[in-house]
Amino acid sequence: MSQEAKPGPGPEPVGEVLGQSVPKPDAREKVTGRAVYTDDLDLPGMLHGALLGSPHPHARILSYDTSRARALPGVRAVLTAEDLPPIDIGPVIKDQPLLARGKVRYAGEPVAAVAAVDVATARKALGLIDIRYEVLPSVLDVEAALRPDAPVIHAPREPGQHPNLATRIRLVEGEPDRVWERCDAIVEDVYETPAQQHIYLEPCSTVAVVDPDTGRITIHTSTQTAFRVQAITAEALAVPMSRIRVLVPRVGGAFGGKVESTNQPITVALAKAAGAPVKLTYSRTDDMQMMRSRHAARIHMRTGATRDGRILARQVRIQYDTGAYADDGPFVAAIGSYFARGPYRIPHVEVETLSIYTNKLRAGAFRGFGNPQVHFASEVQVDRLADALGMDPLELRLRNALETGEKWLGGAPVESGTLRACLERAREVSDWHRRRERAPAPSPGKRRGIGVAAVGHVSALLGSSATVRLNEDGTVNVSTGAVDTGQGSDTALAQVAAGALGLSLEQINFSRPDTDTSPYDWCTGGTRTTFTVGHVITEACRQVREQLFEHASAMLDRPVKKLELRPGGIVGVRGEPGLSVSFGAIAGRSLYVEGGPIIASSRYLFPSWQLDTRRTSVEGLPSMGNGFFVFAAQVAEVEVDELTGKVELLEAWSVHDVGRVINPAAAEGQVQGGFVQGLGYALTEELVWKDGHLVNPTMGGYKVPGALDVPTAIHAVLLEHAAGPGPFGAKGVAEAGVVGVAPAICNAIRNATGASVRQIPATGERVLRALLAREEAGST
Repeated sequence: MSQEAKPGPGPEPVGEVLGQSVPKPDAREKVTGRAVYTDDLDLPGMLHGALLGSPHPHARILSYDTSRARALPGVRAVLTAEDLPPIDIGPVIKDQPLLARGKVRYAGEPVAAVAAVDVATARKALGLIDIRYEVLPSVLDVEAALRPDAPVIHAPREPGQHPNLATRIRLVEGEPDRVWERCDAIVEDVYETPAQQHIYLEPCSTVAVVDPDTGRITIHTSTQTAFRVQAITAEALAVPMSRIRVLVPRVGGAFGGKVESTNQPITVALAKAAGAPVKLTYSRTDDMQMMRSRHAARIHMRTGATRDGRILARQVRIQYDTGAYADDGPFVAAIGSYFARGPYRIPHVEVETLSIYTNKLRAGAFRGFGNPQVHFASEVQVDRLADALGMDPLELRLRNALETGEKWLGGAPVESGTLRACLERAREVSDWHRRRERAPAPSPGKRRGIGVAAVGHVSALLGSSATVRLNEDGTVNVSTGAVDTGQGSDTALAQVAAGALGLSLEQINFSRPDTDTSPYDWCTGGTRTTFTVGHVITEACRQVREQLFEHASAMLDRPVKKLELRPGGIVGVRGEPGLSVSFGAIAGRSLYVEGGPIIASSRYLFPSWQLDTRRTSVEGLPSMGNGFFVFAAQVAEVEVDELTGKVELLEAWSVHDVGRVINPAAAEGQVQGGFVQGLGYALTEELVWKDGHLVNPTMGGYKVPGALDVPTAIHAVLLEHAAGPGPFGAKGVAEAGVVGVAPAICNAIRNATGASVRQIPATGERVLRALLAREEAGST
């Protein structure tokens, strides 16, 4: 039976599994080292791959000479763009070859690939490849990239549009040009956010096998999406999708970095050329230089309010640095546009968002997907606006917070507007008013402050499906294409199935993604897995329950309406505690009386954004899915050393409306992990280029917060306002945990010192500059 899932939180769960902090089933194998990741695979006759990166940020390729590399003993294949189909790929703009073709557009861009008997030989062969280049001028700044005389990175796509402009979006609501004179306070600034690297524990890795008899391709890979890998590989190599099978072993983190990737098709091309299985695992440096980053952004924002604290108007210009290739840049720009108003009712808004090519590493999906950048600008500016109005910044947010039934920018409905509840809870748990009094620091030259950020984000996006099948022994198989990247979604989804059918976790078998057998799932990303996949699992379980009741009715000689689920895999009769039948007995009847298993499938596509063109003028917006709005409030207390500019996070509170808690420990871990990732974004993490070359592509040069940088007191506070189509009213939480951290910390710095930090990371040098600017402004 297959049925399209319908919106709704579903029935109340049966048993006690849902809402419990059950341990992850894969926890023991991971901590003991028995978990099998892609790089752990070792197939007979397997070769090892390596990639040669460009030494130039922008250059024309004049010629290749691979003869010396091919002659090296142990080398089995050497590839350049001349050996591959002349196909460019990309989720929106088809602009990226697997290996640089014609010219290179960023330093580190893969130019050639080698397969050899071991990694050392493959890397030695890279040094024997001779490529002649004509070096071209490069551009590394978004403003410079749009100048009339800027170096052209890609051929122009549209007449009259600057060739380095990948996309331009414009949204207008109300009459933003006519209301500024009605504002009693106006704040205007430019904000900058950095390119941030994902730093997942497991670098990208793929093992590709091509069957010598049938030519069928099998890919084992560390990815967030088996089906996107299948589609991208088929497109890039001009191979029918039916000839490609993708399997996903354990995945050691992703955060958006393992969605759109050339790693898999390059590995397949090497395997086809070598006639043997090939493994391509990036070193950490290669991963940082060749994969993708968060979009750096420059944001000009102007916000005006009346003296009673009503935010009236906002004007925003966002410039996202998408790097050398568009990748997910157009979608990131779309999300940035939608969230530029913030989670507030601002009637007059004008937003222009640009996605701009530069000669830097391509930028793509990263936890928050364009929202952390614009939230940083918005939430820092709201604090400045509160100062200008003489208001408490948390109170200003409460006065303007969107409520249930109101409209988001563009007209999408806010179906569960719980920002006010999150802010009020954050005020309570952080003891906001007392801490805002600036308690004296423990030593001279140090100041303490507290800051807040309101967060609006989305969960859901695009499509998922699931199949639930009852086994002969009464246990249940659950199959989806969703990938557990380490966040524990397999556990949460198993809990959803167990709760829907009244089973224990031991009675749920959760299959790993396999494009040959798993139902389709778009991607583990967009805060969507528990929400969307959980929804289709709940619906499939509902269908299974209907079949169980039909069989049990015949077996117990009672009408369906008198039956009930009981914990442990039992269908009983209400009012007759001694009359029941087990799932196993029902499964036997379905197999041996009717000749087939009890099985159900469900699919669901979250409705696309329906822009209300009566209220919003729209230009250049790419077609994309919608999401269910979720809300949070984040508070940070910091200590600032006025001598060195060093900022230390002392304590944090992150309040999230999760709808309904599936697994409290996992949800709290998501919130705390997101806060730590946001802490790095706020204070230490930044990819740095010099003359077009990435100068810190190592864990030594790229500063991720360590154990000593993270306070033990990061309080995850989970509110439960069940609503929407998520399982049992659950909402997504993963991305929202990172979105408001940087502005909360920078607002705390301002509360402590009076200095405004408008560029992150807020390094000691930048904080000292802000302190100096405050002093200079005070003396004039």
